[in-house]
Amino acid sequence: PETWSWADQVAAGVAEWDGVRNAAANRNMASMAAGERGFFYHSGKERRIVGVVRVVRPWYPDPSDAGGRFGMVDVAALCTLPAPVSLKAVKAEPALADLALVRQPRLSVMPVPDAAWTVLCSMGGLDPEV
Repeated sequence: PETWSWADQVAAGVAEWDGVRNAAANRNMASMAAGERGFFYHSGKERRIVGVVRVVRPWYPDPSDAGGRFGMVDVAALCTLPAPVSLKAVKAEPALADLALVRQPRLSVMPVPDAAWTVLCSMGGLDPEV
């Protein structure tokens, strides 16, 4: 949140998700399609899921990457989780043991399987159909 917070995303409405420089995260971002939803996660000291975004522009080259290897997507803020879900709570939920956030918590972009999406929405007090 020190770099880009949920409050920043909400205020912007639609914003570029840029600056990803991890190859695995970049591949995950490149697989995103317009209309797909994702969780907005505060890393750093907070380590919690705080909101939901929707991809409005799929992967395109990140102009700040001089090498041309990395890209970005544009996302729109959809809603705030009524109850943010901490990394500690995610790790404590047996149904989420295989989630990349549990196995690779420093990976900034990762897939969330449908079953995990439903569990996380429930933990956050949100209808999974949002």
